[in-house]
Amino acid sequence: MRMRYRAILSDLERFRCLARDDIAAIHFRGNKVPIKATNEVMRRLRDRGEVELVTTTTPYVYAVKPSPLRKDSQKVPHYLAIAGVYREMLRIGPPRIFQVEPKYGKGLPEPDIFTIWAGRAFWIEVQRNVFSAQVWQGKFQRYINFFRNGRWREESWQPKDKKVFPYVLILSSNRVFVPNDLLFPVLQGKSISELFTESKIHKTS
Repeated sequence: MRMRYRAILSDLERFRCLARDDIAAIHFRGNKVPIKATNEVMRRLRDRGEVELVTTTTPYVYAVKPSPLRKDSQKVPHYLAIAGVYREMLRIGPPRIFQVEPKYGKGLPEPDIFTIWAGRAFWIEVQRNVFSAQVWQGKFQRYINFFRNGRWREESWQPKDKKVFPYVLILSSNRVFVPNDLLFPVLQGKSISELFTESKIHKTS
């Protein structure tokens, strides 16, 4: 199988699903006609039985076959929003690590993304819906639990000389109340591009 086919299938597994335009932006950025190239490759992968359509609206949304998502799953827009964050990062500079919905255990954080990008580690909450203060209190408590138990120091990506607790980054159109007494930094904004433009995120070596 061609390397590009394998890379696309790997990303479909990582992101759960991707829209045609996501695939074009991620895998065909250097192509003269990225949409055309994407359509041709995805048609071949469908013919081979490697991928299937999650939605029949255009542009199509694809997943590996068999799909981990139902065609009417309410999670599809959520996963596409996560892919959108990745695309934003690529425009500025590719992340070193980008994990979708990493698992840490019961009572611990359930972020949408863990990433190392712009020289820093982030847990990212991608919020398309408005959550109550009580829901956010529960989310922050899970990060506090993780901070206090110290197991984050054992993550494989941690530098050897200085262990770091990632920034918590909230991407939402609605402002979230963040308690002042948290033991770790929290950033929030509408998009990665907005935060980078406003210099709340700086590239480091």
